[in-house]
Amino acid sequence: MSFSFHRSWRHGAAVLALGLMASAAQAQETFKIGVVSFLSGQAAESFGIPAVNGAKVLVEAFNKGQAPAPYNKVGIGGLPIEVIYVDEAGGATKQVQELRNLYERDKVDVVVGYVGSGDCLAVAPVAEELKKFLILYDCGTPRIFEDNNFRYVFRTAAHATMDNVALSRYLKARKIPVKSFNMINQDYAWGQDSRKDFVLSMANLYPEAKPGVDQLPKFGAGQYGTEISALMSQPADLVHSSLWGGDLQAFILQAAPRGLFKKSQVVLSAGDHVLPGLGNKVPDGTILGARGAYGLMAPPSPLNTWWWDTYSKANNVYPVQAPYRMAQALMGLKLAAEKAMAQNKGKKPSTEMLAASLRGSEWMSPAGKIRMALSNGQQAIQDTAIGRTKWSEEKKMVMLEDIQRFDAECVNPPLNVKSEDWLKSGFAGAKCK
Repeated sequence: MSFSFHRSWRHGAAVLALGLMASAAQAQETFKIGVVSFLSGQAAESFGIPAVNGAKVLVEAFNKGQAPAPYNKVGIGGLPIEVIYVDEAGGATKQVQELRNLYERDKVDVVVGYVGSGDCLAVAPVAEELKKFLILYDCGTPRIFEDNNFRYVFRTAAHATMDNVALSRYLKARKIPVKSFNMINQDYAWGQDSRKDFVLSMANLYPEAKPGVDQLPKFGAGQYGTEISALMSQPADLVHSSLWGGDLQAFILQAAPRGLFKKSQVVLSAGDHVLPGLGNKVPDGTILGARGAYGLMAPPSPLNTWWWDTYSKANNVYPVQAPYRMAQALMGLKLAAEKAMAQNKGKKPSTEMLAASLRGSEWMSPAGKIRMALSNGQQAIQDTAIGRTKWSEEKKMVMLEDIQRFDAECVNPPLNVKSEDWLKSGFAGAKCK
């Protein structure tokens, strides 16, 4: 009997304790964020997981009030940040449902996510329809904002037109002769747009250069023997590629031993993210970008030093483009939300307030200044950089040398001008130093 009583008392106490804890938890309001990125599949290793690791590091610093000013206020306006992580794998239809679940079931205040351009094109109209706040932290295709008018959807990173304009300007600045160029890009929005942007950029700066072999393998193909044979059978001065993730890793591992990088100058518009994993398997002299001034090409600043050290210590590897873009998205969100809260007497802002606060704003990130300057203040522009690979035996890592940074206004289209029209105009209105 005594045992039963004791057990019942313990059970009752536990129930009471749980009830008190639940009440306390309910009383503690949080700022709830859904973070979506690839946690499985070929895009996970070099993009999705590093981005999520970046979010975890930064959110922890925010919640402890340990990030540098102006990001040193605890949480978001004093509210603890709660994060739900969702795998982007599975295709656009699945991601639309996951997005709805985050808003309607999980009651998140904001969704920050998406790497795949196809996923971005699918989820953006749904968030707009629901009148829910969405930040696209990555995605490359210009189509998202150039073909749509959004009120609640933002992209806090520049689109891919910048990548290919910077590549062509880099080649020209170094007087690299190009009479012919081949291409290999993935056969979906990202690869198609990158291909088009590079062709149009080269037409401006290398009008004599002729496009040759043009390969468009499917996303996630993994095997590129046929494509590499085609590129080598009709060699050109230059090979352009916007391959990324596991596709880019596989291409380098398959093409380098066959001598493609010796036959042609290879330029990779989004290549920095494979450097830590591939190491000395990346041929010296490969010209590549990072879709911004990220990683080894980030501008020196106290904020960048803090970010580099914090991320590296937590993950035992330095940050590349995906965690940088995640960081600038969360930093922009934090400042916008805190501005809106200040205007709302310290209370959590509505979606409308939050959108109004982020629209047209600017902030400093580890990659430099981010400005929401295009598409009615919903699309960011930023500086970018291009460099050459060089294996360091001393440091046992690939370094980047001969780095050139390009101002945002030099490589991004002006306000209210579509990328394709701008490229066809000969970069009209570009401001380059």
